[in-house]
Amino acid sequence: MQKRKLGRSGLEVSALGLGCMGMSFSYGPAADRQEMIALLRSAVDRGVTLFDTAEVYGPFTNEDLVGEALAPVRDKVVIATKFGFDLDPKGERMWAGLNSRPEHIKEVAEASLKRLRTDVIDLFYQHRVDPNVPIEDVAGAVKDLIRAGKVRHFGLSEAGAQTIRRAHAVQPVTALQSEYSLWWRKPEAEVLPVLEELGIGFVPYSPLGKGFLTGKIDATTTFDATDFRTTLPRFTPEARKANQAVIDLLGRIAAGRKATPAQVALAWLLAQKPWIVPIPGTRKLSRLDENMGAAALVLTADDLREIDAAAANIPVQGDRYPEHLEKMTGL
Repeated sequence: MQKRKLGRSGLEVSALGLGCMGMSFSYGPAADRQEMIALLRSAVDRGVTLFDTAEVYGPFTNEDLVGEALAPVRDKVVIATKFGFDLDPKGERMWAGLNSRPEHIKEVAEASLKRLRTDVIDLFYQHRVDPNVPIEDVAGAVKDLIRAGKVRHFGLSEAGAQTIRRAHAVQPVTALQSEYSLWWRKPEAEVLPVLEELGIGFVPYSPLGKGFLTGKIDATTTFDATDFRTTLPRFTPEARKANQAVIDLLGRIAAGRKATPAQVALAWLLAQKPWIVPIPGTRKLSRLDENMGAAALVLTADDLREIDAAAANIPVQGDRYPEHLEKMTGL
């Protein structure tokens, strides 16, 4: 697995990381814990070094899973987790609102360190921008944690250009994590230029469009009642039927390269900037291997032009989130 550096921070990770959320949260019932521990360790064996989790995933259970799985190989991996929500300590509900007050950030760090079975968090993201707390105060709190040796790097998620600049002025931001893929390209307009200017890495989540860009989902696909995609406008049967054109495009490119649509979608992301590190998630070893194959797939300039030209003529149907969730993003 090739390595990449997240901007000018010096933090080097595998070209593809692993998003761990779906192992225990959002995509239907949680997977078998021992199977997921085995999958996480298999990822390490295959060269993956960046693992992404958050306290809200579960809540709490995903951090605990990642902590147990990676404890034997802690010195070989980079663990990223996130703060920014008010959570029920019993884990009986997802979240009660945003909370990035400095004292809360420090409490979350202590709790996450215990669940992750480690003495330092490699990359600590603000999960969503909190409009009630100045970003300078957030950056200052993480700066304190870095000085204390409890955190190594500061990250933001779904933050807009001006928020990134303000935070970076207080504590250098190592990485921004936001959704980015062939069917969600909004970061290209304002965010990517700022990241390049400031030397900040970019970690796209949902690089496979929450599974849609794999080509394994169509208008007839049914989801478990607990799968959060049942709430997303972009995943209504009508939208999935309309958005099949994106899969057809990926399939055409993939057929000519003896690859899969998922590999083309990931290779396209990797080709955008050398400081982009996507974090596709999976529960299956076969999908892990498929995704990792994307790192070896080099798209030509002609491939990239063909993809961009065709994608420009495909209007993606459906909002990515319901309105109340979209409002929680800073883009």
